[in-house]
Amino acid sequence: MSGIFFFKTGMLKQLKEFYTGRIGCTVWLEQADCVILKHGNMLFGFCDRDRIEREGMLTFFFEIREQVDRYYEKLKDIAVSGPVDNEKYGIYQFFARDPEGRSLEFQYFNHRTAGYYDGEELLVTRRSVRKFKPSPIPDEVLAKVLEICRYAPTALNTQGYYFRLIRDRGTIEWLSERRGSSTGPIAGSPMAVAICADSSLTKRPEQDGCIAAYHFMLAAWTQGLGTCWIAAMDREDIKERLQIPKEHYVATVTPLGYPEKLPLRVPERKSRDWFVRE
Repeated sequence: MSGIFFFKTGMLKQLKEFYTGRIGCTVWLEQADCVILKHGNMLFGFCDRDRIEREGMLTFFFEIREQVDRYYEKLKDIAVSGPVDNEKYGIYQFFARDPEGRSLEFQYFNHRTAGYYDGEELLVTRRSVRKFKPSPIPDEVLAKVLEICRYAPTALNTQGYYFRLIRDRGTIEWLSERRGSSTGPIAGSPMAVAICADSSLTKRPEQDGCIAAYHFMLAAWTQGLGTCWIAAMDREDIKERLQIPKEHYVATVTPLGYPEKLPLRVPERKSRDWFVRE
């Protein structure tokens, strides 16, 4: 279930151009004399009316502190003040005003937050993480990730996948040395997770295991956790060390933890036309 905030305006066209052109919002829906805009998982709308509403404040927040600085450079002409740290709320912020005088806030949380991605943003922003903060993952956060993973699809709903949680430092170091630099990221993470499929429960252990692994990576990202797909981990030595039956399939053993730093720019991607072939 979602919601929309609406404001009455006397300059609908100008606000649409401002929020799409300068703030980076997209038009989610247009209805007669109203336009609904989208920014991340936030929906807000403006309707052409005789009375104008300027109460309240629209707050846009970002994952990376530097993004606040980038927006300030774009919006200096309408900014009320420069970016500052607000110790009371643990945020980095600056304020501005839209063309009709509404208050706008642009901020970054200096602390971890609960998940907030919508589906599109989740799929577009997920990244492989190879460097992690040493801080442990709270039990409630890990429980949330695993709860989401109960809904990973499987062949004929056999649900034959499972997750082996690895916290022992000796085992983590040992895993990180199995394939040289490919498994190196495991060493820097607070824990690792082997994602497996039981071949006695499913006739498609490879597919079910890989689907469950990607589902896990997406679920982890919703909670602010990073992962990295490490291939070729379906090996006898790894199964023996992790006490995984030989006949089971190991899709990956991924490091898991809070990213040391998120990339500011999106890696270069091929055009959509390259992926679509008639």
